[in-house]
Amino acid sequence: MLKLAPLGKFGTFLHPLRTNPHMSEQTVYHIPALLPESLEALDIRPDGIYVDATYGGGGHSAAIVERLSPQGHLYSFDQDDEAVARAISDPRFTIVYSNFRFLANWMRFYNVEAVDGVLADLGVSFHHFDDSERGFSFRFDGPLDMRMNRLAPLTAAKILETYSEERLADIFTLYGELQWGRRLAKAIVDSRDAGNPVDTIEALRSVASRFISPKREKKEMAMVFQALRIEVNGEMRALEQFLHAALKVLRPGGRLAIITYHSLEDRLVKNFMKSGNFAGRVEKDFFGVSKTPIKLLGSKPITPSDEEVTRNPRSRSAKLRVAVKL
Repeated sequence: MLKLAPLGKFGTFLHPLRTNPHMSEQTVYHIPALLPESLEALDIRPDGIYVDATYGGGGHSAAIVERLSPQGHLYSFDQDDEAVARAISDPRFTIVYSNFRFLANWMRFYNVEAVDGVLADLGVSFHHFDDSERGFSFRFDGPLDMRMNRLAPLTAAKILETYSEERLADIFTLYGELQWGRRLAKAIVDSRDAGNPVDTIEALRSVASRFISPKREKKEMAMVFQALRIEVNGEMRALEQFLHAALKVLRPGGRLAIITYHSLEDRLVKNFMKSGNFAGRVEKDFFGVSKTPIKLLGSKPITPSDEEVTRNPRSRSAKLRVAVKL
């Protein structure tokens, strides 16, 4: 029987399991990136306690559970009801319907004093991109939603309807790294002031396409949607809170493995694994000895092989970084 975290005070609650009638059963839910490399990074002990902070399609979780004995256990987190509905059933596994930023709270709830490894794949699952109703992809028309947690109040359409021009400009410039982010923000505000709200995927595409070179259309349109998705879901702040929580719950010698997909989150993860803070500054004591609570393993991230990219093109930008708690 599927084990669900009960009603609680940690930013989550139970939701009736449901499936999306608009998605075909033949749709590939998700292909996990860097799967063998992630398992090796965790250095799994059969009787260990592990966390998969981003359950998604369950590929990483299923592979971890396969390597556990009856004494081992995996706790997986996801805030998307469709992912939870598909969760595996195994006595060595517990699904927690929650944002991973509440990791430490839930480990206390389950009386888990320390874990042996934490994995997070920060990529968006295939089913989010492939479901037009979720609004994550510019390949379809549909509502501008982009919520990972569909019970959250803020949607991408709401952002484009209510945010000031300056705030929109900051989002597109910072989270999308778009040189023309301020011009896009002005165009959106001008459009809505003229009675033409930018509340659908096609409407946003139409406005953004004015600033995009045809040669860079896919890349830069993806950056526009990335910026909005990050804002809708509070991804950068959630990642910061999660990294602090992961360090807190890991036992000394425990592994932290994070797969990133864009420079903003990768820089944050790299700095944290290097120094224990987000500025990347290694603090030292009076004698010059490093006080860093975590050690980055390897000077470069692990990236997918050519074979994996051929098999799963969406993995091409994945970077796996690994650290050990000291």
